[in-house]
Amino acid sequence: MRIGSVILDGVRRYGVVEGDRIDLLFEAADVFDVLAAADPGAFLAGQQLPWNSNDTVAVPVPVASIRDFITFEQHTAGSLRSVTGSSEIPPAWYEAPAFYFTNPHAAIGSGEPVPMPPGCETLDFELEVAVVIGRAGYNLSAAEAFDHVAGFTILNDWSARDLQSREMRVGLGPAKGKDTATTLGPVLVTPDDLAHHERNGRYDLAMDVFVNDVRIGGDTLANMAWTFAELIAYASRGTWVRPGDVLGSGTCGGGCLAELWGWHGELRPPPLRIGDTVTMSVEGIGTIHNTVVNGPVLHPVPPARRATQPQQGQPKRSASQ
Repeated sequence: MRIGSVILDGVRRYGVVEGDRIDLLFEAADVFDVLAAADPGAFLAGQQLPWNSNDTVAVPVPVASIRDFITFEQHTAGSLRSVTGSSEIPPAWYEAPAFYFTNPHAAIGSGEPVPMPPGCETLDFELEVAVVIGRAGYNLSAAEAFDHVAGFTILNDWSARDLQSREMRVGLGPAKGKDTATTLGPVLVTPDDLAHHERNGRYDLAMDVFVNDVRIGGDTLANMAWTFAELIAYASRGTWVRPGDVLGSGTCGGGCLAELWGWHGELRPPPLRIGDTVTMSVEGIGTIHNTVVNGPVLHPVPPARRATQPQQGQPKRSASQ
């Protein structure tokens, strides 16, 4: 099954996509209830609309949260090389799948414009596949985790590399460098539709990314260092995952500019500019596309006020003391 969404009379409506049409669900229907139902057809409103993923389409499912992992060794090595000059992956990377949380309010659909982040001069894309949680679970094992999957979609983790580089020197994960947009789409594909691509828990899906119709790179999703079930198990360790939680695979090998900059030793291909269109295709899921446009004005924030440091062992007194 393929789930998509459209904006109809200002309201987001979800539906089942088949070929060139979308069969809308009842407006009050919960997408995740539909996916879990024995008879999803009972939720159809009997209203059909044309569907063309080359047009602008909305985010295919409701998004509750977004975790983004880093699970491809080639991407990890190349990206490290672009930052540190060395492609040696630290041992800690292999010990557990690392991720960061990004902004669910910045999720956009295929075809929507991507504003240049304020202050950014080094914009990049990241080609990924995301798994979406369809059923709540707590502290799941890898054996249990896959039963909580709603489906898969393409994810583009837009990245302001210059902003990201500055803020990560503080010792925390990326924030404003990833805050402007995350593309999800064009549809959510349920696991049964991809079963013939599955190999020992991984999916052998060809992944490709293009800038202005020129292929930049790509990989197969089968090169993930962990399976999606293992990522879900780790994400749920000691906590809940709930319907609408999105977990990105991390960028595939050759799936972003930063990795290529690391291998080439220079900004080649160049960072994205206003008017550039990024297109991503994943076998069995479809294609997404977005064009970079002018962003909002940069409102300056002053640097920190420097506090007078107290002598060691002496508490600093407030002005009122």
